[in-house]
Amino acid sequence: MNTGGDRAELDATGFSCDSSLHSDVCVSNEPVRIHMRSLTVYLSPNQSLPPINRTVHPYARKEDSTALSLVARVEILRGVNNKPPPPCDVTHDVSAVIFSSGGFIGNLFHEFNEIIIPLFLTTHHFQSHLRFIVTDFQAWWVSKYHRILTHLSHHDVINPAEDGKVHCFQGAVIGLKYHDNLACNTSDIPGGYSMNDFRRFLRDSFSLKIKNVAEIEKPVLRLISRPKTRVFLNENEIVGLAMELGFQVVTATPNQMSNLDKFSSEINSCSVLLGVHGAGLTNAVFMPEGAVLLQVVPLGLEWPSTFYYAQTVGEMNVRYLEYRINPEESSLLAKYGPDHPVITDPQSIHRQGYYAARAVYVDGQNLKLDLLRFRETLEQALKLIGGSSP
Repeated sequence: MNTGGDRAELDATGFSCDSSLHSDVCVSNEPVRIHMRSLTVYLSPNQSLPPINRTVHPYARKEDSTALSLVARVEILRGVNNKPPPPCDVTHDVSAVIFSSGGFIGNLFHEFNEIIIPLFLTTHHFQSHLRFIVTDFQAWWVSKYHRILTHLSHHDVINPAEDGKVHCFQGAVIGLKYHDNLACNTSDIPGGYSMNDFRRFLRDSFSLKIKNVAEIEKPVLRLISRPKTRVFLNENEIVGLAMELGFQVVTATPNQMSNLDKFSSEINSCSVLLGVHGAGLTNAVFMPEGAVLLQVVPLGLEWPSTFYYAQTVGEMNVRYLEYRINPEESSLLAKYGPDHPVITDPQSIHRQGYYAARAVYVDGQNLKLDLLRFRETLEQALKLIGGSSP
């Protein structure tokens, strides 16, 4: 069981932890007892080794205090006060993997970035011989990702708060390994997995049929329609323009996107995914190779648009285009005027802090695209997927 940490320490003591900026991952390759009600992991007693009393937040965003406030702590003990661990109520012949479904769930980017991809990295090499213990248990989340969870483990998920018993396992991993934003780095342990490996796993898990965009006969553009914030104010005209260029256009609402079993297949059958910067663009993980993610970058959101999507989708073999709006295409211009720092100096707003900037650029902005200028970007997308405008 090698998911990171000090291999020599793990071999010598049966226990090791790996700490990075984003996550803590602790591994025991010896039997453990886990008290579900108190979220306490008791390591195998060994009087020749020093006591251990450690806590871990099993969520891969430990640098974010807001996220961690939504994640229960797991305590790891060995030889503390010389108290023997409690007796087993249930015994398993596999290892346990403990992670949280707390944090920023409800946001697709964070669900994939901090849970699903780290879960794949940490557990795929177990070949399903493990059992998940999901702290901060949310039944809707477990249902949403049922296909992924069942492809990583042959066993039902344990809700520790509901169970409350002492379970004995052959070993345990507490926490999930994190590489980078929407990333699997082949040079990092465990496993040497790439984003292509992860996307192959997704195709298997969701029974996705289309591997390459060339398999799609007529170009399909799926437009993420936002009803509340960062709204396309001229969405109907954008749809009409795309159809004029030869795209079959399908809009997707947040309600449709919440059904991952169905929506993953719909994304897998599209040639271009178009949307304003936001969590919905994470659906690019389901796109066929050679397809195009077209991100519309609102005013003041250039950095997150680049950091979270522009720099990540290439490793998925998905092509990337962006359309950066001008101030005239933002609703902020009419609200604040052309000389306000919101328009002329977005960095000054960002320096006021995340929540101040979010209120303006994320939650307070809608967009009306310049169709003549945007037409050029759509034509470029069409060329990238091998089509031509009429």
